[in-house]
Amino acid sequence: MRIALVHNRYRSNMPSGENRVVDTEATALTAAGHEVIRFEKQNDDIDGWSRAKKATLPTRIFWSRETYRELSATLRAHHPDVVHVHNTFPLLSPAVILRACQAAAIPVVVTLHNYRLVCASGTFFRDGAICHDCARGLPLPAVRHGCYQDSRVVSAPAALAVSAHRPAWKSLVSAYIFISAAQRDLLGGLGLPPDRVFVRHHLIPRRAVPEVAREPAVLYAGRLAEAKGVRLLMAAWDEYRSSAAGSSLRLVIAGAGPLLDEVAAWAATRPDVELAGEVAASRCAELMAAARAIIVPSMWQETFGLVVVEAMAVGTPAIAAGHGSLAELISDGVDGVLFRPGDPAALAAALADVAARPEKYQDYGDQARKAYEQRFDPQRTLDHLLEIYRFAIAHPARHITGLRAWQTPS
Repeated sequence: MRIALVHNRYRSNMPSGENRVVDTEATALTAAGHEVIRFEKQNDDIDGWSRAKKATLPTRIFWSRETYRELSATLRAHHPDVVHVHNTFPLLSPAVILRACQAAAIPVVVTLHNYRLVCASGTFFRDGAICHDCARGLPLPAVRHGCYQDSRVVSAPAALAVSAHRPAWKSLVSAYIFISAAQRDLLGGLGLPPDRVFVRHHLIPRRAVPEVAREPAVLYAGRLAEAKGVRLLMAAWDEYRSSAAGSSLRLVIAGAGPLLDEVAAWAATRPDVELAGEVAASRCAELMAAARAIIVPSMWQETFGLVVVEAMAVGTPAIAAGHGSLAELISDGVDGVLFRPGDPAALAAALADVAARPEKYQDYGDQARKAYEQRFDPQRTLDHLLEIYRFAIAHPARHITGLRAWQTPS
């Protein structure tokens, strides 16, 4: 099969799960003998633009003639069987991508990684709390609150694009992939055709790590941002330590992000906290394999938990906030622990438990590894993706049915 992957890459200095997913799936498809054509734009390139070109960025969210020409030429040159769209914001307007594929009569599969089809920021998170104000209506609250980059000026085009592109999203896509049932349910107000909606978890490959003894440590691995629950983690750790004199449990924090300076200042005064910074994927897997548990304190409703499944793959359980996809990925009390979202005392209690009962968390880790093999096997996940591609090819969206389609060998 010939697949065109369309993706707007996030900045290279910002950890991006979406970039990793696209790269992992492209590698897996190629290894399975399929031809992958990548059509990508890089957010890093914006820094090199002239001031005049940067001024056109808000309009590019709606339409870019340049991108339309480039993608159309790519489709003519390679004749893919299906186009798989990932992130389009801000350089790849959905209208451009979907209209170019419509003109070429090529079915489109879309993976929805976040909540951007209804939420300007893509997170359903505002001012430190979950927010669904724009979930079912016009995204006017996003402009009023400056939800995107804390700016009303910048939020306005992002919010307007949400409404402007919605008809194309609903009529020109042959298959929609939600990455968790929780995400699908939270976006139920979109009114997407139910027969074209699929839930498929990300492909998480097995990673070989050396066998090491578990250390009395817990690991946070992720972006250092408020929505990720980093401040909650710091408060919970301090609460746990206030009543755990003599405990040998350590906290390791791996990652980077807007709260890095705040986290570094906090960690510097706590000898039982290690700030590892941003680490390579192989090193992160080693840290996971050595930890007694990973901590996922997310304040926002995660659409998927890459770090949870990556930890499962090396036999490490997660202690996670019990909402969003995390409650879907983890079986509480079987292969991990779910705590009350936003509650530092609940997380502190879980930390005390992992310190006091290492054998319990070893059992959870054994179950987590089994859960990975049963629920997240990479080959089955890839097969599921190919099934969705075949569905899209056999059932093109009604707006492209009847147009001349290129015939290419599988």
